[in-house]
Amino acid sequence: MGKGTDKLYITHSEWSSSDAYSASSGSGVAKSETAGASFKRLPFNFCAVSLQPFAHPVCTADGTIFDLTNILPWLKKHGTNPVTGKKLESKELIKLNFHKNDDGEYVDPVTYKVFTDNTHIVALRNTGNVFAWDTVERLNIKAKMWKDLVSDETFGRSDIITLQDPQNIGSRDLGSFKYLQDGVSTLTPEQEAERADPLSGINLKATGSSAKVLAAKQAVARARAARTTDPNHSLVPPSKKSLTPSDKPTNSPASAHQSKPIVPYNAAGHTTGKAAASFTSTGLTPHTSLERALLTDEEYMLKSRRVKIKGYARIQTSLGDLNVELHTEYAPKAVYNFVQLAKKGYYRDTTFHRNIRNFMIQGGDPTGTGKGGTSFWAKNFNDEFDGPLTHDARGILSMANKGKNTNSSQFFITYRPAKHLDRKHTIFGRVVGGLDVLDRLENAKTDSSDRPLDTICIDDVVVFVDPFEEFQKQRRKKEEGEREREDVRRAGGTEDERTTWTGKRVRGGGGDGREGKGESVGAGVGKYLKIGGRGVEMAKGDDRVLGDEWEAMAEEPVKKKAKGGGFGNFDSW
Repeated sequence: MGKGTDKLYITHSEWSSSDAYSASSGSGVAKSETAGASFKRLPFNFCAVSLQPFAHPVCTADGTIFDLTNILPWLKKHGTNPVTGKKLESKELIKLNFHKNDDGEYVDPVTYKVFTDNTHIVALRNTGNVFAWDTVERLNIKAKMWKDLVSDETFGRSDIITLQDPQNIGSRDLGSFKYLQDGVSTLTPEQEAERADPLSGINLKATGSSAKVLAAKQAVARARAARTTDPNHSLVPPSKKSLTPSDKPTNSPASAHQSKPIVPYNAAGHTTGKAAASFTSTGLTPHTSLERALLTDEEYMLKSRRVKIKGYARIQTSLGDLNVELHTEYAPKAVYNFVQLAKKGYYRDTTFHRNIRNFMIQGGDPTGTGKGGTSFWAKNFNDEFDGPLTHDARGILSMANKGKNTNSSQFFITYRPAKHLDRKHTIFGRVVGGLDVLDRLENAKTDSSDRPLDTICIDDVVVFVDPFEEFQKQRRKKEEGEREREDVRRAGGTEDERTTWTGKRVRGGGGDGREGKGESVGAGVGKYLKIGGRGVEMAKGDDRVLGDEWEAMAEEPVKKKAKGGGFGNFDSW
């Protein structure tokens, strides 16, 4: 009766096999899994590596979307496409320009149709602009108008990249991603270390007394890890080493209230390197302490978002004056370069060598050819895109360049919004006065090479408010105030600090002369007490009541007579 045997019964394995037939099993009935049951779809606005919403989207030629901050570490480590496993280089990535509406939803920039997981989405290879397929099909393909609907650049049919096709959802199936099939981790070493830390997701401040226990466990775990990785690791922490008699702490009040060393305002985040250099070189004087390097005033001020004071200047032209506002907070290097060149008369008697109607006017080249000009540092400086500034209005003041990080002295002023210049040219100001002069500049006649027929001169650039000088004045004023407060504190404080709530003046200030008598006064509660074990005494001399006469209010209480010791007399018993 059994399969291939002479047994008179059927086993459980034979009954539940695929070639057995019954009401509950046989022919795959016992198989609960069906084809495609494990299908998981990746949303269109998610990175294919981190599986999280992207912030800086890029894509490959086959339409796979990644976040730039996640794909670059992967390419540096593996050099392959994490989805297909094929070789991939960073130069093959295409930057995508998604557009959003007021609600923060991704939309088509022409029809403002909101993108969903069921929208056919495409991108153009040469511009990176993202559209709905319906828009490109109706306005470009059928109309035979092969120009980008946003930037007006020419493209071909081969430049259309499909990012999401609702008729081909298998391309975004997580089960087909090679790195997920192979189980390769996409975390950076910092992220792995953070996940390995047992206290990374715990708010120690909210754990109360348990915080000390958790911190101790973490310290023990780190010490064990250091012992296993470093055989020369010392078991005794530096704080537990034996102290010499000169190193032992004293109980003097002055040592109990030592102030921390003052860190200079322009201290850098790195050291001078003298300790390391002297440790490895016998030709240098030994240095055993780590000293922080000091930045110059210029290096300190040219950090983004440090100087938030706006600058103001006037560009005096042959057709009128333009008043400009300078954005020091987001482009400190460009503003500093413009201000310093203007102060030394670099722009005086120069010309606007390029004028394009409905676009911009360019100047700042002393040679008048558009190929000259140097920065204040006599070399090109880097672009500054760390901020929300965009070419979204008329009168934007921006740096002209020959490519990435090639800013010098030339600048231009826009006549209309020019979004295609964003992240390519550093914006450092805007026109706030003289828009009628800007109209006259725009209407000036030019030749075929966009050079004005009648020379438009820049007579001079006058700086009204130098934001960096104002910043230095405010800093010096703040330092002087801090020094005055420190001098007052060392002198014993203000009059209000030397008076108690009863109106009694407190002794022990900086001017009572006790320092010369060898008596030390602490900065804590002890300054109200008489040192030396003599108890609390009433003040003399300058100690007087500023309000009512409190001395007459209380008399010394009568002391009780102390009883003698022993058992006394037992005659009365």
